[in-house]
Amino acid sequence: MSERTRLIGLQALFAWLNLALTAPSVYLWLGLPLLMRQHGWSGVDIGLFQLAGLPAVFKFLLARPMERGATPQRGYRAWAFFLILSLAAILLLIGWSDLLASPLQLFALAFAAAWLATWADIPINALAIRYLPSDERLRAGGLRSAALSLGAIVGGGVMLMVQLQWGWRAPFVALAGMLVIGALLLAAMSTRDQSGPLYSSPRAPSSALKDFQNYLAQPGARTWTALLMLYFPFVGTAWFYLKPLMLDLGFDAQRVAQIVGVGGGLAAAASSVTAVYLARRIGLRRAVLAGAWLGFAALSALALAATSRPAPSFIIASAACVAIAMGYIAALAFGLTMHFARQNAAATDYGLQSSLFSLSRLLVPAIGGLLLDQIGRTGLLTSLAIAMLGVCFLCVWRAKDLPDT
Repeated sequence: MSERTRLIGLQALFAWLNLALTAPSVYLWLGLPLLMRQHGWSGVDIGLFQLAGLPAVFKFLLARPMERGATPQRGYRAWAFFLILSLAAILLLIGWSDLLASPLQLFALAFAAAWLATWADIPINALAIRYLPSDERLRAGGLRSAALSLGAIVGGGVMLMVQLQWGWRAPFVALAGMLVIGALLLAAMSTRDQSGPLYSSPRAPSSALKDFQNYLAQPGARTWTALLMLYFPFVGTAWFYLKPLMLDLGFDAQRVAQIVGVGGGLAAAASSVTAVYLARRIGLRRAVLAGAWLGFAALSALALAATSRPAPSFIIASAACVAIAMGYIAALAFGLTMHFARQNAAATDYGLQSSLFSLSRLLVPAIGGLLLDQIGRTGLLTSLAIAMLGVCFLCVWRAKDLPDT
């Protein structure tokens, strides 16, 4: 097998694993809010449900045991295999009976699913960091973002239509099946792919504080950490509330699932690939700044659509702009996350960055739910646009601290 073929195979494998791991989370946190709204859940209730994803904030702690052992790659595969199958079991348990009328039970099981998905994400992406050379990581970030976007199609669009057609249980059975396929592919990788880089000696034990200090000691890491927590969540929050907002603007549930879940996911996936191409052409620093301005423009257009109640075509175009901005920003964010994860601390650095990213991704939608109930959809979207404008200024000010390749 040639080196190029091996790399293509690895990229495809990691993309599928991210898709299989992402789709259930998308369905739980982006698909179910549509059903929750139909069953009378308030904006605060939907926002607080996002706290079921709180385990993602503690990735830096979940990652620490994975660095032990003489060959971490084999440990990463074993961890990922077990956690993926455990997540599939939890999804089947959630699908056992309709839980929309049992919020506490749904929250508890969703919390367990989030915990397992969070934990499984660490060894999968640590394997990507270890196996892929540095010049492949931006592409890996784009493919991961595309996988998330396709996960939005599967979890936020296709699974909603499956639920509407065949009932509560069907989506969870299908999502569990995707995870089982991913686990089998991972097991196959462990037996036939031994040509990746191996590190024969374990990393010296250190405290969580020392790990954080070592991570921040990298050139540009402080600026990137600030951007990590601000670059994505404002656009991501608009995307999270887009389905309920379109319901409020008069679109029916099935049309929302088709437009946002399927069409938006395709637009975001295409945008992710475009972001990688553009970053290679104009440099990563300029590409990051362009993404911030793209996010601001998309949020401003959506706020205008919510304010003036224009023709449905303008609302759909605004939603497409948010999807494009989300895919573009996510691709660059994931690529930079891999860049700032050191080879000898792949799981630890990835887990740390993911914790910070998840903290902002959980807090902003929760605050957004309060804004939605207090000042309405226009106030929410305007606030998000203003916040994104601040990110644009931060990118202008500190872009020089980021790598340009």
